[in-house]
Amino acid sequence: MAMKTALTLLVYFCAIVVTGCAYAPPLPPGAGIPFAVMGDTPYSQREVQALDELIAEINTQALEFVVHVGDITSGVGPCTDEWFLARKKQFERIRHPFVLIPGDNDWTDCHRSGMDPLERLNRFRELFASGDESLGQRKMKLERQSDGPRFSEYREHMRWLAGNVLFVTLNVPGSNNNLGRNSRMNDEYRRRMTAVHAWLDEAAVLMEQRRHAGLVILIQANPDFELRSARPASSDGYADLRDALRVLSLRLQQPVMLIHGDTHYYQQNHPIIDEKTAQPVPNFTRVEVYGSPFVRWLRGVIFTSGSIPLHIAPALTQ
Repeated sequence: MAMKTALTLLVYFCAIVVTGCAYAPPLPPGAGIPFAVMGDTPYSQREVQALDELIAEINTQALEFVVHVGDITSGVGPCTDEWFLARKKQFERIRHPFVLIPGDNDWTDCHRSGMDPLERLNRFRELFASGDESLGQRKMKLERQSDGPRFSEYREHMRWLAGNVLFVTLNVPGSNNNLGRNSRMNDEYRRRMTAVHAWLDEAAVLMEQRRHAGLVILIQANPDFELRSARPASSDGYADLRDALRVLSLRLQQPVMLIHGDTHYYQQNHPIIDEKTAQPVPNFTRVEVYGSPFVRWLRGVIFTSGSIPLHIAPALTQ
């Protein structure tokens, strides 16, 4: 299939500053399916208040759904039930379907405040990943990897269809993906990444069988495409994921977008290199959301007809 006809997904992001005069470029009626994505907030009581303002803003928008890519507390906590329950109550004010992915601050880094990361992850699942629907006042049906017996614990691995675009969430957190701290965490990493790769493989099969227009993958971690950590592959918690994303994108040809948080600054680029051509893989795009201290959201729009190439154009209002 020619790239021009395959690239039928347009995602148009614009950063919204909730503390200023919020602005989103107007779209013609019926032009697409809008959604919102945010991450890495709130880290403090000040950000809790800013998040309240953000929620009030997105509640005025016509959105299909809202996704938070993880980190609803800071790197030193609090990781307590009290904090998590307060965030759940806060998120319940969102009138759109709401999906939350666990980030490293929500479980892997909770050892910094004397808590057990695996117990915290299980508690996160209980609070934010129960049932077969999204959070939010208006619900959205979700498929979970835990629906099958092999990966029954991974309720945070979700997927849904918007227009003809498949959205997939994965539990891939910062802090080197929970690899390298101790043998117990290393075992957790290996088991979870087996589930991650299986869920990605299922997404690829669905893309091919059902001829979806595009694939959006949502995780919390910045998987370090630039190799800034300089870790050997054996101790790099993201090496296998980067390889899998490259193989997946080359296999599908359709647009593949990875949306993540973790390093807190908006960016969009094509960071995966095709080893055969030494050129960026054109149908793979990485988008990073803003994070603490910036409490902002990105607006996406999915076009499911026509032959419009993948496009990202952030617009920031101070």
